[in-house]
Amino acid sequence: MVLNTDEYLSGLPPVQQAALQQLRETIASLVPEAIETISTKVPAFRYRGKYLVSFSAAKDHLALLVMQGDAMKALSDELKTHNVGSRIVRFTPEKPLQISLVEKIVRFRQAEIDMKARR
Repeated sequence: MVLNTDEYLSGLPPVQQAALQQLRETIASLVPEAIETISTKVPAFRYRGKYLVSFSAAKDHLALLVMQGDAMKALSDELKTHNVGSRIVRFTPEKPLQISLVEKIVRFRQAEIDMKARR
């Protein structure tokens, strides 16, 4: 059983480790008050008690998961050149997500959570 993000990453091939570590650091720098956790067996970030985003590795790809909210729908034009599902953006270590796209997704989720907290 994986207990934390470091343990999760240590079980991956080095190229996947490096790509997800960069994604992890990007998310943490954007929302330093977010708390890292493991959710549904993958690393996740919680902000104000809500899920912000998570990430994972599969055999053929890596993924940024947007578990809640409308970010995927709102950013659909920017995501149309990516391999996406309803709540996931897939990528590879060789072709990582652009930091600017990660920032837009994370900031959108942060704003959604902040908006709900004000209600």
